Amino acid sequence: MKSDPKIVELDFGMGNIRSLQKAFEFLGKQVNVIQQPDQIKNADAVLIPGDGAFGQAMENIKKTGFYDAIIDFVNSGKPVLGICIGFQILFHLSDEFNYTGNGLSLFEGNIEKFKSKEIVIPHMGWNQVSWEKKTKFNKDVPDESYFYFVHSYRFGEIHKYATGVTEYDGKFTSVVEKDNIYGVQFHPEKSYRMGLKLLENFIGLI
Repeated sequence: MKSDPKIVELDFGMGNIRSLQKAFEFLGKQVNVIQQPDQIKNADAVLIPGDGAFGQAMENIKKTGFYDAIIDFVNSGKPVLGICIGFQILFHLSDEFNYTGNGLSLFEGNIEKFKSKEIVIPHMGWNQVSWEKKTKFNKDVPDESYFYFVHSYRFGEIHKYATGVTEYDGKFTSVVEKDNIYGVQFHPEKSYRMGLKLLENFIGLI
C-alpha cells in the first residue's frame, strides 16, 4: 500500500499557517508545520504560505535558515507551492518598502505595487483567474473561476511562466508554473470549492 505523501508547511513567522493546514486536512491529507530547515529534507512536497511584506518574509527565511533548504528542495525536483507572499518571494525582486534584497529568484521579474489611483488597494476579495493554458495543476478548474485575493503588490505583466492571469488595474500574473514550482497570488484555502480543487490537484502532483 502506498503511504501518504509527507507534506510540510514552512512557518517563518508570516501567518496564514493554520487555515492552509486545515484545507489539506479537509482533503484528507496531513500537513506538518515546521520551523526548522532540516525538517524539509525528508518531505515529498513543500508549502510556502504567508501574509505580509516581501522584505520581512525574506529576512525571516534567511534568519531561520530556510533559504538554502528551499533551494535544495527545489533542486530535488519535488513539488513546491507558494501562496500569497509565498508566491511573491518566488520572484527575483520587489519594490515593497524599497526592499533592496532578492527573493528566492526562482522566477525572473519584479513584484510591484498596483499603480492606479482609481482602484482600491489592497486588492481584496473575489476575482477571476483566466487560464493561459491548461495544466495538471488547474485540471477541472473552469476558466474564469473566482478565487480570494488579499494583496497590494503583484507581478504586473503576463509572465512567460504564467498559467493564470487576473484583471485588476490591468492584467497581472496570478498563477505561475515551472517544472516542479507552483505559485498562486490568491488564497486557495479561502477560495472554497475551486481553491480546494487546486490543492487537490497539487496533491496529485506529488
